[in-house]
This record gives sequence, structure tokens and C-alpha cells, in this order.
Amino acid sequence: MRIEPEQLERLRFLARVVQREQQHLLSTDQRVFAQPFTAARARGLAENVDEAERVEAFVSRFGRLQDTLGDKLLPVFLNALGERTGAVIDNLDRAEKLGYIPSSDDWLALRKLRSQMVHEYIEDPTTLADALQAGHEYVPTLSAFVERLIDDLRQRGWVKPS
Repeated sequence: MRIEPEQLERLRFLARVVQREQQHLLSTDQRVFAQPFTAARARGLAENVDEAERVEAFVSRFGRLQDTLGDKLLPVFLNALGERTGAVIDNLDRAEKLGYIPSSDDWLALRKLRSQMVHEYIEDPTTLADALQAGHEYVPTLSAFVERLIDDLRQRGWVKPS
């Protein structure tokens, strides 16, 4: 399969970006979730600035990696494979059929979860704690998607082994 030089450069750039974003998310995830995130911890964020910043970093990095994967890298990757791209849900359905993600519905749930982490931040500590814990449980899913795409890109010779 022949890939245009501009498309190859974009793929390589986005691959580097998602790998870096993945590392940042995994690092923050370890620090925030060394202990379960409870409603009591959520209530204490106003007084614990360091923890509030770690939580903010987690939410930001979670959303950023999800956006970069689903909205940027996935369409470019599918296009390079000769697949038709379209709306995010169509691209996710295609990624599911190709075996890159376990479920496009789960991915959409991730988007909703991110919204919940952001918008419930101030209002309800229990909802925030539940959303953060759920986000933590989805980190392996995001990470596995990164690994599958990067492995595929390497096997095709589009990205050099690290």
C-alpha cells in the first residue's frame, strides 16, 4: 500500500503525540489512583491544591489522549489504510470492526465520562469521585488502543521501532 509523504508525516507526528500523551496519562493515573478516589477525597480538593492539580491533570490528559486518538489519529490512520472516513462514530465503528477497539459504544461512554468529570467537578463530590474512578478503569482501554495502533504502524513500516 502506497501512502503519500504528507500523510505519512502526519501519521508519524500523531503517533509521537499519542505515545507522549499516553505516558503522561499513565504517570498521572498512578499518582492520582495510588488509593481509590473517594467522595471524601473529592470534597477535600478545595483545600488540597496539589491533589486538585493532579486531578485536573488527569482529567485533561484523559480527554486529550481520547481526542487525539479518536478525532485526529484514527481518521488519518483509516484513510492511510484506504478506508472511508466520516463522522467520529463511523470511524469508531470501523476501528471496532478492524479490532483496534473493543467497542465503539465504550468509546462514546468515555466521551460522556470525560464531560462528567469536567462538569461535575464543582457540584457533586460523589459524582466526581465515581466519574474519576470510572475514568481510571478506562485508562487501560485507551492505552491498549495506542499500543495496537502503534504496533500496526510499525509493522507496516510507517513508524520506526522505538
